[in-house]
Amino acid sequence: MFMRLKSLLKREDVKDLRTEVLLLKIFLKANKGFSVGLMILTIFIFFGFVLPVFSPYDPRNWGMVPPDKPPSLSHPLGTTTTGQDLFWLATYAIRNSMIIGVIGSAGGLAIGIILGLIAGYKGGITDRLIVLFADTFIVIPVLPLLILIGSLVKAQLNMPLLGLIIALITWGMPVRNIRSMVLSLREREFTYTALFSGSSTMRLIYAEYLPHVAYWILASFIHRVLIAIGLEVTLAIFGLSTLREATLGSMIYWAMQYQAILRGIWWWIATPVFIIILLFISLYLVSIGIAEYLNPRVRIQRLQAGR
Repeated sequence: MFMRLKSLLKREDVKDLRTEVLLLKIFLKANKGFSVGLMILTIFIFFGFVLPVFSPYDPRNWGMVPPDKPPSLSHPLGTTTTGQDLFWLATYAIRNSMIIGVIGSAGGLAIGIILGLIAGYKGGITDRLIVLFADTFIVIPVLPLLILIGSLVKAQLNMPLLGLIIALITWGMPVRNIRSMVLSLREREFTYTALFSGSSTMRLIYAEYLPHVAYWILASFIHRVLIAIGLEVTLAIFGLSTLREATLGSMIYWAMQYQAILRGIWWWIATPVFIIILLFISLYLVSIGIAEYLNPRVRIQRLQAGR
């Protein structure tokens, strides 16, 4: 273990680490939006994945607290007509919506990355078939297709299944993006060097091409979490989401079903709407910031400006 740590602390590694720290400091100083977005997102992660452990009861059950109570010290966000504490219910909803978003984003992105890498490198009939298949999913309206599938599997719908459905209908655009980047990388000198040295196709793709598109993948992952959460919320408004679980979409659905706005229970629907707006803003700022920070050209410009 000591020898391994010693090897990691070579002068070159320390120099690279110092350069990375310098770049991060320059970036955080210049990009306040990313810092704000990351702070808000961290708060949401804490609320969604830490606070539910300390819930005094399962807020998903009805009749746990007095109904229709406005925000107060005992119920910071008020209560619902169904007798649920909105504060604790929101913690579960944030967690579940983020889980759906991560599954939908990661699944669709994984499919798109694999097919995009293969299409961009192989070319020919393989490229045309993959692009044709991807374009089919791109041109099909996502929301009507999602509503149709949701209505067909509504009885069996749960969070993992909903995430996978979102992934399977949103993988087309990543194929296009990754393919275009690989087409450019394929003509560079390191590609010919790897081929002449006897590297296999899969090794070339995952050892040479994948690191070059890593910054786009990370930024796109965060952005697609936002899209997946938005699709779940939209689906829930139509009553086609996993309504048995607490999500931001299901909170809006039940508030609409009980006519919260007309009855003056504004805090019931204001809570999920406000959370969604803040969550979307934070995810957008973080995704844009990551794309800028990991972009090689921007990194060089930042470093030169900082020095």
